[in-house]
Amino acid sequence: MMPPPFETSFARALLDPQAPIPFGVGTENNATPVRRFAVHRNNVVAGLIGTLRARFPVVEKIVGEEFFAAMARVFVAATPPRTPVLTTYGDEFADFIDAFEPVRELAYLADVARLEAARTHAYHAADVAPVDQALFAALDPNTLSDVRVGLHPSAEIVRSPHPIVTIWAMNSGELKLAPIENWQSEGALVVRPRVDVEVRLLPPGSAAFLLALSAGRTIGEATEATFNDYPQFDLSRSLAELMSSGGAVKIIAP
Repeated sequence: MMPPPFETSFARALLDPQAPIPFGVGTENNATPVRRFAVHRNNVVAGLIGTLRARFPVVEKIVGEEFFAAMARVFVAATPPRTPVLTTYGDEFADFIDAFEPVRELAYLADVARLEAARTHAYHAADVAPVDQALFAALDPNTLSDVRVGLHPSAEIVRSPHPIVTIWAMNSGELKLAPIENWQSEGALVVRPRVDVEVRLLPPGSAAFLLALSAGRTIGEATEATFNDYPQFDLSRSLAELMSSGGAVKIIAP
């Protein structure tokens, strides 16, 4: 049986402290560089943990620095980077948290991670000018239901049965930290129409409506689908929120 390629064994050894030093790694005096490789291993793992820490600061604040580092270390060992570009490293972190037994009681934590991941996606998305709100206001109300709306490349909708927008805002400094008396589901529109990434709390049903629009449905089709699950859905309010957020970049009228 052929041994694995050097790159494969080297990468595996970097993330597994029990793995032997890869064959072919040596020093000038032909000694096995156990200590040197251990230092390199620690630096690599610490760097990846730092990447996760920078991307998920609210998750870290909720669980604490020490616990986050331990959890991130387990994730790094199980999910090494697949590209040298680390801007999106940790996209699987929320799913990992969902299955991580030590945080089982923090049922909302994975969705908070999804919200933070969406903020990174928005930050690195393409720059596209939002549609002028006046164009939308000028549409014929009689054909509004047949209109399709293209969402901004940075726009991402995150839904949760937990108040994740409130939790995120309280732990990021956007809101004062306080008990959440009305624990209910929340949806977020994450978007960067200009310079800064915005996290907007959506009205009830609006997240489902925007997801339908993003799938290419007309306003009428999206509204009908949303009303089935959210009888209290307010179409006018949701459209106003979308337009004021700069989350629309294209209006396709019939």
